[in-house]
Amino acid sequence: MQPGGETWSSPDQFDSLDKHTQWGIDFLERYAKFVKERLEIEQNYAKQLRGLVKKYCPKRSKDEEPRFTSCLSFYSILNELNDYAGQRELVAEEMAHKVYGELMKYSQDLKAERKHHLQEGRKAQQYLDQCWKQMDNSKKKFERECKEAEKSQITFERLDNDINATKSDVERAKNQLYARTHAADESKNEYASQLQNFNAEQWKHFNNAIPHIFKNVQAMDERRTVKLGETYQSFAEAERRVIPIISKCLDGMIVAAKAVDERRDSAIVVESFKSGFDPPGDYPFEDFSQNLSRTGSDGTISNTPKGDREKDGGPGPRPDPKHPMSRTKNKLWLFGKKPKAPSLEDFSHLPPEQRRKRLQQRIDELHKELQKEMDQRDALNKMKDVYEKNPQMGDPSSLQPKISETICNMEKLRSEIHKNENTLTVLFGSSPEGSHTDDTGQEHHTPHRHAKPPQPGNPNSDPHEFDDEFDDDDPLPVIGHCKALYGFDEEDKGDGWTRARKQNGVEGYVPTSYVDITLEKSSKGAVTYI
Repeated sequence: MQPGGETWSSPDQFDSLDKHTQWGIDFLERYAKFVKERLEIEQNYAKQLRGLVKKYCPKRSKDEEPRFTSCLSFYSILNELNDYAGQRELVAEEMAHKVYGELMKYSQDLKAERKHHLQEGRKAQQYLDQCWKQMDNSKKKFERECKEAEKSQITFERLDNDINATKSDVERAKNQLYARTHAADESKNEYASQLQNFNAEQWKHFNNAIPHIFKNVQAMDERRTVKLGETYQSFAEAERRVIPIISKCLDGMIVAAKAVDERRDSAIVVESFKSGFDPPGDYPFEDFSQNLSRTGSDGTISNTPKGDREKDGGPGPRPDPKHPMSRTKNKLWLFGKKPKAPSLEDFSHLPPEQRRKRLQQRIDELHKELQKEMDQRDALNKMKDVYEKNPQMGDPSSLQPKISETICNMEKLRSEIHKNENTLTVLFGSSPEGSHTDDTGQEHHTPHRHAKPPQPGNPNSDPHEFDDEFDDDDPLPVIGHCKALYGFDEEDKGDGWTRARKQNGVEGYVPTSYVDITLEKSSKGAVTYI
């Protein structure tokens, strides 16, 4: 094709155009193959990303994950990466339909159109060749007739000049000359007619038929070029269309990174591993020289009574440091390895107050996750509305699987919230903060055989008194004796209680670590603790 929009009009280049148009179709199909391999890369990339997310997502049904901000942020990043993988799938899907699919369909149409134009060109050339043969045959016939007429003329002239020739011979030669001359004239007229017809057909062939065919072939090839340009743009638009959503996914990762709070994570660790015990006090001075009588001197040992030392600001009385229970209490796993708590979904391994807080914390977190899923559902619905109003921006049906998945996640979260709220209500009453209650009368009249320990939340109750209301008809058998080591004024954190009976017969529960227990020899498996 000539530059400047000129028409292809070189009839001698018909074979060259045949080769060029075939090359154009081959190039278009080669580009289509490139697009197919490109979208397969996107599909595999998205599949690998989803597999990676699934591999590192917490399996809460089997193992309760810690709720540190660093962990929550990582899970948020995994969710954003999962959404990112979905966008890569959309890129592959759009390339498959709007680029590769369009190219393959257009290639079939292009082949059919090219075949039609080439057939038209061959027919025109065949017709012109047929006209030329007819003209050439008439020309050759005219040439033969002229030669025969020339021979007849020579024969006639020879006999006409021969005195020995008879009149009949001369007459036959003359008739033969006349017949040959007439035939030559007829063939001349036929040749002239065929020549005129051929010239006219040749003019139409090179000025009308072939230029028209070449123009159609040129238009076909130009449309192929335009189609390639359009699919090049569609190839880029398939990726550009998801850039805003991918940018939001990356923004979500940045937000998750900024949400990491080292102080909050430390507070969670403190809340999870605090024992509820007070730190041990100072060891008292043990004076073994009280029975010694010495005169006062610079090197004597002071015999100041213990009570006087307390008045002077010294440490007060404390449990016997040799007492085995005191040593057990003072360990508190401070430098040793604390036993690993079981990982339970309902936190049944924790003390009551910590269990209530963890359940409430779980409910709050589930509500946040539910709100995020709801926001994602609303965003997808808005995008679907945009696609429905502007089909050129995307296929609305492609969003339906993600919308269904989000709705399914919402239902799972609602079910989880309902389960945790039921657990919280059953264990601690209707109030989310109901691990303690001020109405101790409800516990006094409980139909259970085992009375609960005194509730420190009641300001009117004496923490050193037992609950004297039980439903037991007969007192339990005595298995040992115990002695209070020091006063009890702490709350019940589920650290262990022992049922005891006063001398006046009143029974109740006391903290096990606050009494010195001596078991009766007659009790099964009795052991005396000093």
